Amino acid sequence: MSQPPCGEQQPGAGPVTVSACAEASATEEADAGILHVGSVRGAPGNRRPYRGDKDRIHVWRAALDNAADLRGLLSADELARAARFHFERDSARFIAMRGVLRSILGIYTSVPPVQLKFRYAARGKPSLADNPRDVRFNLSHSHDLALIAVALGCELGVDVEYIKDSTAGPEIAERFFSRAEVVALRALPKALRRDAFFAGWTRKEAYIKATGMGLFAELDRFTVSLAPDEPAALLRVAGAAAEASRWSLFELNPGEGYAGALAVEGRDVQISCWHW
Repeated sequence: MSQPPCGEQQPGAGPVTVSACAEASATEEADAGILHVGSVRGAPGNRRPYRGDKDRIHVWRAALDNAADLRGLLSADELARAARFHFERDSARFIAMRGVLRSILGIYTSVPPVQLKFRYAARGKPSLADNPRDVRFNLSHSHDLALIAVALGCELGVDVEYIKDSTAGPEIAERFFSRAEVVALRALPKALRRDAFFAGWTRKEAYIKATGMGLFAELDRFTVSLAPDEPAALLRVAGAAAEASRWSLFELNPGEGYAGALAVEGRDVQISCWHW
């Protein structure tokens, strides 16, 4: 077995390249508690439980259009949700995402993926029911790419976005970004603004997902870094002076044409990256 292909990453160390990770079978080193990389696709088989700690975060990348058919792992409710999509491609991607999510969480919980049960907070944030190991997760997808972040005992949020010029216009930043972010964006050369916009957008989305605010969040009430020469960071939150110090932000590099970010509760955390 090889070592984790993306290594470990701490806040401020630059973007974490998720796309470089090898396909993972997620077999585990029993003593070290670190997932090692094999060459098996699909749902996990007979594997030992995860022995992680709350300072180690795992980020999984999955290409949904290439995933095996995992519909047999889904609940009746999930299959009903899949059936409501207008386009078959969107339905297939939803099935793949939920199947991969269940497969990955089965590794950390030692529960068969088909038996996992979910619950949802008042504002929609998902979590595991019957979760004695306090495994926490968050997921995001855009087009055919999904990111799933997993931790023990700490809140986290992840976001991935397909980069499109049409969604990076100044009017969107004016509407949703804080005044400080808009000023920082305008100060950049025009050639850098698109990437800076998506850096800011994914960091803001990751943070509100981590806090559970979701669609109810006021995006202009907090400020993140977005300039290319700045590390990912939550800079300030209006009316909550200590809030920024509670969170770590990471820039993720999911692959060409995508931007991503991860928000984690706590300051001294490490990231390992995996490809399903």
